[in-house]
Amino acid sequence: MTPSSPRHDDRHDWWRGATLYQIYPRSFMDASGDGIGDLVGITEKLDHVASLGVDAVWLSPICTSPMDDFGYDVSDYRDVDPMFGTLDDFRALIERAHELGLRVIIDQVLSHSSDRHPWFAESRRGRSNAKADWYVWADPRPDGSAPNNWLAAFGGPAWTFDSRRCQYYLHNFLPSQPDLNFHHPEVREAQLDNLRFWLELGVDGFRFDTANFYFHDRSLADNPPSPDWYRRRGHPRSYQLLTHNTDQPENLAYLERIRALLDEYPGSTSVGEIGGSNPLPTMAAYTQGESRLHMAYTFDLLDSTGEAAALYRVLSRFAEFGDDAWPCWALSNHDVVRSATSWGEERALLALTVLCSLRGSLCLYQGEELGLPEAELAYADLQDPFGINLWPEVKGRDGCRTPMVWNETTNGGFCPADVTPWLPVDARHLPLAVERQEADPDSLLNRVRRLLKLRAINDTLRQGEQQVIAPSELPEDVFGVIRRRGERRLLCLAHLGRGETPAGIAPDALATGIEGWHSLELPGMPTPDMEGRGLTLVPGSAAWLELR
Repeated sequence: MTPSSPRHDDRHDWWRGATLYQIYPRSFMDASGDGIGDLVGITEKLDHVASLGVDAVWLSPICTSPMDDFGYDVSDYRDVDPMFGTLDDFRALIERAHELGLRVIIDQVLSHSSDRHPWFAESRRGRSNAKADWYVWADPRPDGSAPNNWLAAFGGPAWTFDSRRCQYYLHNFLPSQPDLNFHHPEVREAQLDNLRFWLELGVDGFRFDTANFYFHDRSLADNPPSPDWYRRRGHPRSYQLLTHNTDQPENLAYLERIRALLDEYPGSTSVGEIGGSNPLPTMAAYTQGESRLHMAYTFDLLDSTGEAAALYRVLSRFAEFGDDAWPCWALSNHDVVRSATSWGEERALLALTVLCSLRGSLCLYQGEELGLPEAELAYADLQDPFGINLWPEVKGRDGCRTPMVWNETTNGGFCPADVTPWLPVDARHLPLAVERQEADPDSLLNRVRRLLKLRAINDTLRQGEQQVIAPSELPEDVFGVIRRRGERRLLCLAHLGRGETPAGIAPDALATGIEGWHSLELPGMPTPDMEGRGLTLVPGSAAWLELR
């Protein structure tokens, strides 16, 4: 099969420096009128995505699922959940995306399945059937307790006792999400076959959920306790380091198998989600060279609130692992508080300007281009098991998953006005709707379009090397990087302070051999005040300087 796809060109490394746009299908556009977003709705709104100037869309899970964790509990890896549509709807989506020059990346949840997957139904029947060892089973300790101390992400032990087998099974997340046993060769092959199914349908790559959770330590040793500074209120697993249920050495060999498969489909790509207790070195290791994942991301920037020193710590630490690794940086996604809230609504454009200055690929989350803040929900409106289990200390992830707002009508144009959407539309979002911002040339939406275009046409930003400037070389609250490609250099600065004190900066002190500089016109940013051999940045502003 040879689908008409943008991947069949000579630029198979399109992903390097690309901008991805994440779509959460339940909340993007409801075309069927049932209050839940669907594939037809996404297809109808792809023109909006293309107008941003992004390179690809990433669709959060669309496979058949009981939806205990909203698609991250798969019961059929080779079909679309009826709630979203059909495989034909998906083919139509790919065709339209490719017509618009957009690649399509889909979520793949390989590490665990739903407990209603036929594989698990067979595995739990007994210890001697064909799939008895396809999941991680272990005998109780002599006192009947769980095999070890591993904790689940949503609270409680990572083990559930099954009375059919009189054994415990492992689930790093919900009890209805049993972990597959990747030490079993048939499991590894089955998941590769499932990936091939979607590649043959024409997808351009995958986002791999929990990409460092595939293998576990066979010895089932207890995880060590975490240091006091690591423990964060409301995060159940912060009391231990995930030493034995993540980051196992066998994972690297399996990623190489995945990459070999993707290489059979030139231009296809991969991005891995890296969690755990020490994710940055894992992120680097998983993307080094040409035989593992193309890109990966951690929660280090996703959890940031826009402090210059914190950004420096993340980026400088990642740089310690060398240039032979490729990040995919993001400030928002379906698992964290929206960046317009974590950074401040008045700094939404500043946050994206900083993101666009970084070496790596980027990912924008639906509504980020509108500056949508985190939605406020009542407990009765919650759907996310994480929030329901840990309320009120943790409100869960529903606040970043509410429906996209297309206009200012009831339900924001996401679904008919007389239909109740699966999550309520926050009234504060309506004035930020696409239709309203389209009409304003100076809206955040239109400024983001100009910003993304500026980055897209600048090879230094897309693929250049990066030097992170130490805080000691900059005024307080100023973040900076120097991007370099060949003889071209670009100094990117941002004043992230929240007060009123401007910062004076001398570019000559930050880079050698400067004869002068030219300031690029950044959308929505004041032109820096330049005097003599220096410039002044006001809080909340940024500057990109081409150095000569």
